[in-house]
Amino acid sequence: MKIRFFWLLVPAFILALSAQADEGMWLPSLLNKVNIEKIREMGAKLTAEDIYDINNSSLKDAVISLNGGSCTGELVSDQGLFLTNHHCGYGQIQQHSTEENNYLRDGFWAPSKADELPNPGMYVSFLIRVEDVTDKVLSTVTDDMEEASRTDSINKAISEVREATEVDSTYHHISIKSFHGGNQYLLLVYETYRDVRLVGAPPHFIGKFGGDTDNWMWPRHTGDFSMFRIYTAPDGSPAEFSEENIPLKPRHHFPVSLKGYNQGDFAMIMGYPGSTDRYLTADGVEYTMNVINQTRINLRKAKLDVIREYMATSDKATIQYASKHARSSNYYKYSIGQNRGLERLKVVDKKQQIEKDFTNWVNQNEKRKAIYGEALSLITEAYSNTTDNKAYNYLTEAFLSGPEIFLTAYRYQTLNNLLKNAKNNSKEIERTLASLKENAEKYFKDYDANTDQKIVAELSKIFANDIEATYHPAFINTIEKKYKGDYQKWAEKLFKKSIFSSRENLYAFLDNPKQKKLANDPAFKAANQIMIARTKASKDDQDDKTKLERGYRLFLKGLLAMNGEESYYPNANSTMRLTYGSINGYEPADAVYYNYYTTLDGYIEKEIPGDREFDVWPRMKELHANSEFGQYADKDGTLRTCFISNNDITGGNSGSPVINGNGELIGIAFDGNWEAMSGDIAFETELQKCINVDIRYVLWVIDTFAGATHLVDEMTLVK
Repeated sequence: MKIRFFWLLVPAFILALSAQADEGMWLPSLLNKVNIEKIREMGAKLTAEDIYDINNSSLKDAVISLNGGSCTGELVSDQGLFLTNHHCGYGQIQQHSTEENNYLRDGFWAPSKADELPNPGMYVSFLIRVEDVTDKVLSTVTDDMEEASRTDSINKAISEVREATEVDSTYHHISIKSFHGGNQYLLLVYETYRDVRLVGAPPHFIGKFGGDTDNWMWPRHTGDFSMFRIYTAPDGSPAEFSEENIPLKPRHHFPVSLKGYNQGDFAMIMGYPGSTDRYLTADGVEYTMNVINQTRINLRKAKLDVIREYMATSDKATIQYASKHARSSNYYKYSIGQNRGLERLKVVDKKQQIEKDFTNWVNQNEKRKAIYGEALSLITEAYSNTTDNKAYNYLTEAFLSGPEIFLTAYRYQTLNNLLKNAKNNSKEIERTLASLKENAEKYFKDYDANTDQKIVAELSKIFANDIEATYHPAFINTIEKKYKGDYQKWAEKLFKKSIFSSRENLYAFLDNPKQKKLANDPAFKAANQIMIARTKASKDDQDDKTKLERGYRLFLKGLLAMNGEESYYPNANSTMRLTYGSINGYEPADAVYYNYYTTLDGYIEKEIPGDREFDVWPRMKELHANSEFGQYADKDGTLRTCFISNNDITGGNSGSPVINGNGELIGIAFDGNWEAMSGDIAFETELQKCINVDIRYVLWVIDTFAGATHLVDEMTLVK
């Protein structure tokens, strides 16, 4: 085990401006442009170059984006080993699980590199460098352009910039993204690796301890982590999976701190937050609450009820639907909490005051009126008609994200078109069939037709009741007339006749595909009707989208001019960001105080024997009773499980490294708190918390509980 005493005695670094010290998702590449004094006061001992450097090893080189930004991970060894959340690796753990080897329930620890499990389709990306290309992208844009012409001009410029940009490696790829509502453009260069193998995962009673009950809640005792390793070709370059591949030799990996932390200590997070809407207007907040969130709440509750009923029937059912349930449940609960938080914090009122101040500033001279005068009116006008957008959201949530059969059937559209001229498309048909057979195997492994049938019936009925008839897929009218509104009977017949509800029938079709059979399949026909309705809703909403795009671009441009560009960080968009703050407790309600950390004592106290969410294995109780915590114990002898900080995070930050002022890993971010679910729209300075698993608990589980000491031996531990 490598142990080194790690202390960087260098000048402090960056961040913060006129915003609250703990608010902001800042671009690491721009750290030198912001005030370093606040961070110096908070205890960081890092320079901006220690964080982000394109010529030398820096912290950014140990932070990875998983699968295009769905989660974040951090390298913890010089052999490509990285940590992320258990819920981020959940899909991969589930795919490898069987009734005989139930890794979701029992955990998994590869005894050697040869035993690590490949994950086709999983990939990780490293940020190489960032370049501001705003002037190039907007070089031909004028203020009087129509939005369509502006978009065409920008797209052409982006293509030209992309073609003119030289990268250092054939394995690097370019992304050009919009920031501040289209007022800024950055070019980002990434390097992507596709051989990623599962190394370790704790059992359910650690990695998912607390389940849905504790999700978004504090105090928390969840060991929310999993471990993977990145492999490269023998020459170190990115490569697809091969037995010949070797572990990655990274530019940097995080030293892992065993020193712990105290109340008020500095904490920094680097990761890939997915999406925030901090600059919504009051109309935008109300739209989010009443359309987007309410759509999720209405439809996912019904879906989750059906899934839970099936999961309770057997271990097989639990394995099949565990990941699906987790994905759906997470943002169902989030939407409920966000609506409550926005109401409690009176965010609409606060947004209205910002708009009032903006309007007063605009009206101070004619030049401002000419540039920004229409911004807020465009936004209000766009939000005044939500019928088509609500329909679009319902169509997506009820039929494409809800049940599985329709989206699966729609993916056969290409085959259907090829079969219309089968003689001339024989080779392409052969390739398409091979791909569809591979996908069908994955589809049926975790699929129960009876459960999907119930979901189809329930969500179709809710859709028909909530959405205007003009946006109904044609089959809704058939149900009302032919089936007298009996959605259960209609769904039963659809599943009985469709090839997509039966493994046997679908494989028989793929072995002898006929265009007429596919075109007449009831699920295939319904899927096309859904897409027709969805296209209509999208087309009807296009004018409002254009108004919103122009309105928000002008609004943000005005805010930047009114208060200074340095006062605003851009909304999250799955690009690397850095947030800073401190470790501390909070008061969620009158006469209630939450401490800043939890311990294994609390984990044991939460036990409910036999309960899926709060069951505790005997070995955990034995280790706790004997205080077998070793070098992972805190100064007071307890084993800390989780802690909270006031870092600014959102979805996509799951799995992000929590770093102390010396650049050492102290935890892994995995959740936000219920009292501040409004945070993606309005940061709550007093209540917003980031929930993190203590890195010492992670190491204790790996080493003491699981006996996978060889994995800890790879790491650089700092005492």
